[in-house]
Amino acid sequence: MPIYITQGRYTVDAIKGMIVNPEDRALAVGRAITKAGGRLIGYYVTFGDFDFLTIAEAPGEIQMAAVLLAAAGSGGVTDLRTTVAMTSVEAKGAFAAASDLAPGFKSAGKA
Repeated sequence: MPIYITQGRYTVDAIKGMIVNPEDRALAVGRAITKAGGRLIGYYVTFGDFDFLTIAEAPGEIQMAAVLLAAAGSGGVTDLRTTVAMTSVEAKGAFAAASDLAPGFKSAGKA
């Protein structure tokens, strides 16, 4: 299954609510991803530009997009940024496939 790394921010209202009623958001995130057919690998609260980072497996883009849309639609998170990740073995396969394609690929502006 593809691996997706998502970073995002909590809204001010979500932060205020969690201060009054602290909760482990990994549980809710994990349930949503599981319901979409995936698995939460990790959930981290982070410092810096983003408030959290998740690492998850999902069957595909549609299922992961559904989870992200549900989260964004809840009003508790914003600025979601998701990256698809490959293992080193998968990347090696991509580089091997590129070696077959590269000789025939011409860069823009070159005859």
